[in-house]
Amino acid sequence: MTQPAKPIVISCGEPAGIGPEVAYKAWHALRGDCPVAWIGDPQHLPQGATIQVIDSIDQAGDVCATALPVLARNFGTTATAGTPDPTHAKGVIAAIAEGVDVVTQGAASALCTAPIHKAALIDGADFAYPGHTEYLAALADVDRVVMMLACDQLRVVPATIHIPLAQVPTQLTAAALTDTILITHAAMRRDFGIMQPRIAVAGLNPHAGEDGKMGDEERDMITPVLNALRHEGLNLTGPLPADTMFHPGARAKYDVAICMYHDQALIPIKTLDFASGLNVTLGLPFLRTSPDHGTAFDIAGQDKADPTSMIAALQMARELAVGRNV
Repeated sequence: MTQPAKPIVISCGEPAGIGPEVAYKAWHALRGDCPVAWIGDPQHLPQGATIQVIDSIDQAGDVCATALPVLARNFGTTATAGTPDPTHAKGVIAAIAEGVDVVTQGAASALCTAPIHKAALIDGADFAYPGHTEYLAALADVDRVVMMLACDQLRVVPATIHIPLAQVPTQLTAAALTDTILITHAAMRRDFGIMQPRIAVAGLNPHAGEDGKMGDEERDMITPVLNALRHEGLNLTGPLPADTMFHPGARAKYDVAICMYHDQALIPIKTLDFASGLNVTLGLPFLRTSPDHGTAFDIAGQDKADPTSMIAALQMARELAVGRNV
């Protein structure tokens, strides 16, 4: 496959988790097929890792076939696998911000982020964001971004993300749902090459509200939003009962599904392909992907972490970068 002109930058994520391990394993699997550079403290990478410290990301292409290129940053202390250290929080956050900088400045083609541990970031640096997605939106100075989870069998987008379930009905506004659908529609056209994307939209309530008998949101808000967007030419179906949207026959009828809240979207994709699912952030002015898993402290440091999702995230970043010619 054609390669992007510039490497993909990987932010280190939580040093005590599996992020450094899966980043190194993913580099080893892809080698020169997908040039990357890792930002973080080299002492947090697996013991015995073949690395080469570089001064700038433009050196990564020459190094990547034989060693993991590392933009070395000193976090001060080693990491204890499985036990997050809040003193690393500022370094973790800075690695994300630096990754955004090198992409927005044109030195890298995309950013791939390893998983973070939000509690450690809050304890160590008063991190003010629910997760990566919201922090990246703030760094990019955009009002709204969309989290897409993808695997070979399914693409799915939650309209609300990292909020308590009790807050979903109040935060799921007509404006927010409209933005989510429009951002998703534009991304399907630009990045996935589907000029007339078929978008399925889930209801919020059981049976998609069943004509108001099990909830009013579908009748009062979701359906009017979909009708308005249909008038603009979007190919939308719904609101649909979420419990019948994800079997093979249903999935064949759409290119991407919009769900109303986090677990409604993530449960089906993690069930279909737990290992290979990945995250793409839509609506940013740069490309960002990530593996669709967490820090996995229970297996960190044991050489048990599966790099499949990180590999998929890097491959997706590569494909999207080639498509955008960045």
